[in-house]
Amino acid sequence: MGRLKSKRYEKLLEPLQLELVVMARWARETGARIVVLFEGRDTAGKGGAIKAVSEKLNPRQCHIVALPKPTEREASQWYFQRYVPYLPAAGEIALFDRSWYNRAGVEKVMGFADEAQVEQFLGQVPIFEKQLVDDGIFLFKYWLTADQEQQEKRLAERLEDPLKRWKLSPIDLAAREKYVAYTEAREAMLAASHMPFAPWTLVDFNDQKRGRLTLIRDLLDRLPDHDILPPDLAMPPLDAPLQHETFGVIDPIDPYPVG
Repeated sequence: MGRLKSKRYEKLLEPLQLELVVMARWARETGARIVVLFEGRDTAGKGGAIKAVSEKLNPRQCHIVALPKPTEREASQWYFQRYVPYLPAAGEIALFDRSWYNRAGVEKVMGFADEAQVEQFLGQVPIFEKQLVDDGIFLFKYWLTADQEQQEKRLAERLEDPLKRWKLSPIDLAAREKYVAYTEAREAMLAASHMPFAPWTLVDFNDQKRGRLTLIRDLLDRLPDHDILPPDLAMPPLDAPLQHETFGVIDPIDPYPVG
């Protein structure tokens, strides 16, 4: 199966994003709370997948959660504590660009958490997620898979492209030598946290465009029937002539200046 071309991808993505808009309307009307975790290797495509899900949704309703390195105070808290404030309220959607599973992945492999902390996390995470699900939250956990060859290509692309360099960190480069260790950490994580009430879904992201479409289709199919019609709106005629903005308007910038 060849890689999906951009034009074909955009054509296939459009109806899925329309259905996401309908789903968001359903969430708002019913008060549903939706949490989607995006996990995977560096460069797997988490950011692109999150953008594909969120770009047509209201940012006041759909929130992207990408937490930085914990502060000294946060590091002394109950591990899950820093994530709880970002859980959705009624009618909201939270997309986690990495999540509490950092502890079982990068923190374990790179030595930021010791073995006891990792074991404690793996014991607690099913309990924590059971509480979320029992409280009515729709919880979806996606792991984006990518072969090492693809990871190497994407890391090199980020290194060479000034517009993508910000995506690259020293930890990303150090992690290149730990591909097998990340695989072993992932398998231990799946064994401990793949539960009937909160299962993992692994999606092939060697072709990122195809992976995004697969993930969105799976997400929509696993939610309840969400076909809610939009409100019946109409634009009445204006009572006054159209007005023009004039005060304080600066001259537009010519993107192609001559001379």
